[in-house]
Amino acid sequence: MAEIVITEFIDDDIARELAEAHDVLYDPDLVDRRDDLIAAASVCSALIVRNRTRIDAALLDRCANLRVIGRVGVGLERIDLEACAARGVVVCPAKGANAITVAEYVIAGLLILFRGGAFHATVQVTGGAWPRTQLIGRELCGRRLGLVGFGDIARAVAPRAAALGMRVAGCDPYVDEDDPAWRTLAAARVDLDALLEESDAVSLHVPLTGETRRLIDAAALAKMKADAVLVNTARGGVVDEAALIDALKAGRIAGAMLDVFEEEPLTAEAGARFENVPNLILTPHIAGVTRESNRRLSMVTVTFCGSCAVGAEAGPTRRAIAPVHWRQWRPGPESNRRSGICSPVHYHFATRPETPPHTSGYYH
Repeated sequence: MAEIVITEFIDDDIARELAEAHDVLYDPDLVDRRDDLIAAASVCSALIVRNRTRIDAALLDRCANLRVIGRVGVGLERIDLEACAARGVVVCPAKGANAITVAEYVIAGLLILFRGGAFHATVQVTGGAWPRTQLIGRELCGRRLGLVGFGDIARAVAPRAAALGMRVAGCDPYVDEDDPAWRTLAAARVDLDALLEESDAVSLHVPLTGETRRLIDAAALAKMKADAVLVNTARGGVVDEAALIDALKAGRIAGAMLDVFEEEPLTAEAGARFENVPNLILTPHIAGVTRESNRRLSMVTVTFCGSCAVGAEAGPTRRAIAPVHWRQWRPGPESNRRSGICSPVHYHFATRPETPPHTSGYYH
């Protein structure tokens, strides 16, 4: 049986390279066959997953040899971290490896939302209509962007928004007001109410926790400007979808783009409620996935998991999470490998000025 099991898609070339050095089961559809997944995971030492694989105590109880779970991405809401810590299983999210990818998606979304229906006029134009005056939109320049969460991804969005002439504000109770990133990125630190009330666009960059579930509910949406837009690339469940639909239909906000949903994959039945909602763009949890980011995420995760699979036993550790930050990743000292804690090398974004990496364990 395989020592490394990969339950969802990663970069094919990286998977092949891993298989040259290890006994690997790479089955991108394994996530949809729970019994087969448990059987394969029960004998492996490393498990590589994306955002759909559920890691709970019942599965972990079957995995006596499991040392490490590599998360190809950063969201950990599908992984029982307490159960992992109790069993000495290290969880390694690949922080930073897709931050630029998500940031570019956010900026693209803002541009599309602010220009109204201009980018959706192909059928009208080819049909002989010329709806020029109906499709006059707005500029981003001079507008205020509010970032809920001020971790790696938000810090990649901020300079790109500033380059378009936007003013940036952020809300993150887990980033101190004296953190140099606020100053470096010229971002105003505000509370959530002020951010919602004063921003022309709001972009969400938080994990799904008890604290952030339904963070953007009917009351929060009511605080937003009537001509403001909302972008969610974080996690489904952070936004109350029913409240958002009501707000868009009533014209209480101007538009929204959702890349994540409470139920994923979104079924036709669940998706029906989004039909005919004005100024709403939906995408299938793709904000963080490009060819480049998929390779980076895969390489970071595979490198660490491959090292753990052949190295010393991880053993119990007080920290269940050992985030690996993209850029010249290297294993930690031998003592750290034995304790299951890796030494990350942070990924510094190619922006000017360069910003310090964010290492908070909460907002991302």
